[in-house]
Amino acid sequence: MLELTAKELERYQRQIMLPGFGEEGQNLLKASTAVVSGVGGLGGTVALYLAVAGIGKLILVRGGELRLDDMNRQILMTDDWVGKPRVFKAKETLEKINPDVEIDAIAEYITPENVDSLVQQSDIALSCAHNFDERDLLNAACVKWNKPMIEAAMNNMEAYLTTIIPGKTPCLSCLFPEKPEWDRRGFGVLGAVSGTLACLTALQAIQVIAGFGEPLLGKLLTMDLNRLEFAKRRTYHDPDCPVCGNKGRETITNFSSEKDDFLKFPVTSYSH
Repeated sequence: MLELTAKELERYQRQIMLPGFGEEGQNLLKASTAVVSGVGGLGGTVALYLAVAGIGKLILVRGGELRLDDMNRQILMTDDWVGKPRVFKAKETLEKINPDVEIDAIAEYITPENVDSLVQQSDIALSCAHNFDERDLLNAACVKWNKPMIEAAMNNMEAYLTTIIPGKTPCLSCLFPEKPEWDRRGFGVLGAVSGTLACLTALQAIQVIAGFGEPLLGKLLTMDLNRLEFAKRRTYHDPDCPVCGNKGRETITNFSSEKDDFLKFPVTSYSH
């Protein structure tokens, strides 16, 4: 495992002090690579908090140019970058904040052609894309290559978050067997809402990588940020799921003996 430098020990001193985390957790972060799909108000902020925490490498994947109406929530961006590929600005900003983190910027969307390579290069995936096409591709690749995935999305003032571990938890296809219609600009969004969800998403990734705390395994955290209401619900594994149905079925179904205790999440529209 890579050893922490004197500079890194000083930079991360305050989190190394945390009981149960320590230098071992910091070393695990440094040795890890995370792929982030979607570098917007959610994914960009996730990348920021992984970078300042000391992740070893980030792979940022997002096609498209920055729009002016992105600026209320995409905190890695600057006004002079409007009309340019946002993923390169994200890389530039993060490298200035923490030059010890290696960052690859890929100005593409998640596709059937690139998803396997991206997941194979990574130790964990952060699902923050603006459509279910990309999310489903990432989910299937993570199940295929046995890589954990943090799934997070929001709509207006509502959000959800869960951690998917192949062979241990239901996958995204279990949660959303039917895919909603997504209109990425069809709803309002406050930057503070996407930022709140992003912080929790980054925390989940850190917990999974470092074996720290209690990640949301087999549970879905739902958030109504208009009322500041949070709820945890157990998720249901579909034994006939076309993605994970034959992967670790015995372990997955042991989350509960009562099917009615599980949540089949309602089909609705969520985005980045």
